[in-house]
Formats: sequence, structure tokens, C-alpha cells
Amino acid sequence: MLRHVTATRYVTPLKEGGSLPAIVEADDLGMYVVKFRGAGQGRKALIAEVVAGELGRALGLPVPELVTVQLDAAIGKGEPDQEIQELLLNSVGLNLGMDYLPGSLNFDPLAFEVDAGFAGRVVWFDLLVGNVDRSWRNPNLMRWHGRLYLIDHGASLIFQHSWPQDAAAIERSARRPSRMAPGEHVLARFEPDLRAADAALAPLVTPDAVAAAAALVPDEWLADEPGFDSPDAVRKAFVDWFAVRLREPRSEWLAPVDAKAAR
Repeated sequence: MLRHVTATRYVTPLKEGGSLPAIVEADDLGMYVVKFRGAGQGRKALIAEVVAGELGRALGLPVPELVTVQLDAAIGKGEPDQEIQELLLNSVGLNLGMDYLPGSLNFDPLAFEVDAGFAGRVVWFDLLVGNVDRSWRNPNLMRWHGRLYLIDHGASLIFQHSWPQDAAAIERSARRPSRMAPGEHVLARFEPDLRAADAALAPLVTPDAVAAAAALVPDEWLADEPGFDSPDAVRKAFVDWFAVRLREPRSEWLAPVDAKAAR
């Protein structure tokens, strides 16, 4: 299970995020960037954050710790901003937090260099999970203590918003290329070595690795999913989708990144 904390104080909204995430203090005295189940993207964004983020961690990529965050109604009732109050009251219960990195900076691809190996692993991972939200417009990479951290994977795993229900549909979904255009990825300009990344990372995305990531999603976020009779059935669907996604040849979705287009 993900480590669990209880929110004790709403600190400040992060209004640059479309789902109004916020910095929240918890009962362990830690600070977390919290995404709320009552936001427009709903629990599916939280599920994607966990499955994709924990897969990234299993691949050795730097992802801040994820925790579940219990939110009580009292915190929402004490918030004077009406929009934020409504969001908090609609999110009473279990939400998702990411360890806050104090003093971290948004990654600027023109100010820092990234080696081709690391760039290749990040781009490969984003293509794997269909993440379209690490572009040069919105890097979702934070520089902290000289290291880059991957954040915000709620826009990945889009297929779960309309689950494919038969083998042919799973095949079409899992073999579909990323919606991110070549050159749009923030690391494209660093000539990412996708061939080396594929050789190193593909063997690590095993059914057990996917199952372990999916097992960290709380049951209540997976309950009542149309077409499934239990949370474990939804978890198995993630395993089945990735099994098809990783089948060779992967060239259908592992499209080359045009470095020139990003310059």
C-alpha cells in the first residue's frame, strides 16, 4: 500500500494546474502536492498518477513519493475561497499526494543539459504510458538538488476512460502511437537514445511489475467501474493492456523523436 497521511492544513493552491492541485500539510508534518478526487479529471487522473508513477519508479526513474491523503470536511468548510471550498468538500475522503520538493525549479530545456541516455529513458516511459503532458510548453520536470524529477502523470493511460472490452479493441488501443507529436517532448532536443532505453526498460515492464503498480491503487478508486465486477478485475485489465503494449515489434508506438523539430 501507499503510505497514508491525513491532511491537517490547506496551505496554498497551485493554480497553474488545470485540476487545482494544492500544497497541503499532513499529520506527519510533511508537505504534499495534493490532487483531489473532486476535480474535473476525477479519480481516473489519480489512478493514472499511481499506475504510471509507480511504473516509472520501478524503471528507476526519479518520481517523488506518492501517498494517499485523507481529507476531512472541516478543512473544506474553513476555506474562504468558494471555488476551492467546493473542490475540497467534493473531495472528502481519499485523495492523492506527491512529496513536495521545496525550492525546486521548473525544468528549462534551454538552461540545462540532459544526457541522451536519461532523455531516452524518460521519453520511452512517456511513450509507453501515452503521456502527452511533458512538452516544452509544460515540462512536468522539476530540478531539485541537481536532479530532475518526473511529476504529473494524470494525463497518461487515457484508454482507461473508455476501457477496451475485447481482444481486438485491446489490440487497437495498446498498439496505438502516442498523441504527442514528434519534437513536442521537452527532452527531444537532447537526442534521446530510445534504442538503448527500449533494450534496458522493456524487459522490466513485466506483468508482475504492472500488477504491483496497479495493486497500489486504492479499491475505492476502482470500485463500480463499468464493465468490471471488482477492483482486481480492473487491475488485471491494466496488466493485460501492458502485455500487448510491450509485445514486439514496438515500433507502432515507439515513434522516433525528431530532435530538430524541438530546436
